[in-house]
Amino acid sequence: MRIGELARRSGVSERSLRYYEAHGLLRAERTPGGHRDYGEWAVDRVIRIQALYAAGLNSKKIAQLLPCMRDGDGTPSESATPRLVDELTAERERLDRMIADLIRSRGVLDDIITTASAGLGSTAFSAGEGTLAGSP
Repeated sequence: MRIGELARRSGVSERSLRYYEAHGLLRAERTPGGHRDYGEWAVDRVIRIQALYAAGLNSKKIAQLLPCMRDGDGTPSESATPRLVDELTAERERLDRMIADLIRSRGVLDDIITTASAGLGSTAFSAGEGTLAGSP
């Protein structure tokens, strides 16, 4: 399939697909006319690349990881190295810390919202300014 069809089917821009190719994340055969030609496997690969970016991995790490994944079903292959497994475990731990930080931040916001909402019933807003009466 041509790059435009891959972009449409994967929901990723042609520019991103060229970027992926330049960074070794995606490969294309070339037609006699020089156009990129991708196999059906490329749709799953691009979707997987997007998921890995969303997980916070950079293109270098993704390029290391992709050979360890099968394109058809995304399951692991046997080509992972112990070092890559260690690095990916560290990435997962980093994500776990980020999730914990976000949960704490949400809890703080929940407390502020609860407190502020309770105060709204007894305090009037200043006309036209959207601030509580008596607040700066």
